[in-house]
Amino acid sequence: MSFGFLKHLFGYRRTGLGVVMAAIVGSVAGGVQADDKVTMGTSWYAQAEHGGFYQAKATGIYKKYGLDVNIKMGGPQVNGLQLLVAGQYDFTMGYPIRNINAVKEGLPVVTVAGTFQKDPQGLIAHPQVASLEDVKGHTVLISTSARTTYWPWLKAEYGFTDDQAKPYTFSLGPFLADKELVQQAYISSEPFAAEKGGVKPNIFLFADHGYPPYAATLETRRDLVEEKPDVVRRFVQATLEGWKSYLQDPQAGNALIKKDNPQMTDEQLAFGIEKLKEFGIVTGGDAGEKGIGYMSDERWKKTFDFMVEAGLVDGDADYHKAYTLEFLPQTPVLP
Repeated sequence: MSFGFLKHLFGYRRTGLGVVMAAIVGSVAGGVQADDKVTMGTSWYAQAEHGGFYQAKATGIYKKYGLDVNIKMGGPQVNGLQLLVAGQYDFTMGYPIRNINAVKEGLPVVTVAGTFQKDPQGLIAHPQVASLEDVKGHTVLISTSARTTYWPWLKAEYGFTDDQAKPYTFSLGPFLADKELVQQAYISSEPFAAEKGGVKPNIFLFADHGYPPYAATLETRRDLVEEKPDVVRRFVQATLEGWKSYLQDPQAGNALIKKDNPQMTDEQLAFGIEKLKEFGIVTGGDAGEKGIGYMSDERWKKTFDFMVEAGLVDGDADYHKAYTLEFLPQTPVLP
């Protein structure tokens, strides 16, 4: 257990400090304690959107907080929520809409930080489509999951209709070939591929138009929150510091990303980081004054209210069980 970690824990004045102090005293009396092993599952193949985790590992930030973190990549065949509940992951990248539904179904999961203040999800369109309002009447390519996340919001706020929606097969070919098509996009990913294909698209980020959920949240199990709160607290703190470090100098994190995902290029990583910064995905909104990873009761209520209005969850669901603000740093990790 490092001296930096001891200093960090002594600085906390939260409920349960006595338990943490006892753990410190026990570890000091018994000699050097092995780092706590933690498995973190990402949402997709390693990319800039996961940079904070890789940076915290590559630069020794996790180690500083007494953590031995194993990062496992997600992918199209990986169900992160299932692996989390099964105990194969200790943390995963979550999403408030999914998390609220999971809690409604009785799954013991809880969100402990909101890494992305803005969901990077949006639409891309050819240059003649100048606004979300202009998308009405165009065919929109969306994934199946969109129908239970942002599509109901687009229908309610912008008058989109179900007959506009066609399946997105995760190939940019149809979009590049047809100037009338609009499609879903992660602003740090598909626009890069579109530009490589000769189209500089207009990007409409839903979060900048009022779409309420956080994204890339840190999600864990309730048993970890209750039985190992110090591990949860350290992981949150270290991860948020990792994100701050990554956005300042991503070299170490990028090297580890490319090791896990050899198909990832420097150019794609640079584009992803540029968009994360340009749109304030990590550091925008409340994070500027209240710290990276910040969450609020008000924002969660707004997300829940949207879900109820859209028919995505029953109004009697106890959405408060889906998250806790207990583990947000007492001293904010400011950008």
